[in-house]
Amino acid sequence: MNRDRLFLLPVEAPDPALPGRSFYCKDCMTVEGLLATFPDRAAKLEVIRVEWPRPRPAVIAALGEEHQNLPALAFAEGGFVNEIEPLLAALHTRHGFPERHP
Repeated sequence: MNRDRLFLLPVEAPDPALPGRSFYCKDCMTVEGLLATFPDRAAKLEVIRVEWPRPRPAVIAALGEEHQNLPALAFAEGGFVNEIEPLLAALHTRHGFPERHP
């Protein structure tokens, strides 16, 4: 069964340019919160966590080199979104997650 694939960055990652510090992606954390709160809906997605630094080979293979911005949702039938508002809307319409309040 082909499923939508959700690409996320790790919840915590170092930045080699800033030794001794770690970071998170605020948009990925928003999506992580949805996955944790609604595990039954999250189970319908293939979640792929990729390392922070580019290039991101798994993302390039799925979306193309010019589309490495994360989070990204690759649709099973083709196409994708990798901007947070359209991604949240797609999670709502395609997978039943609640809508984001305006």
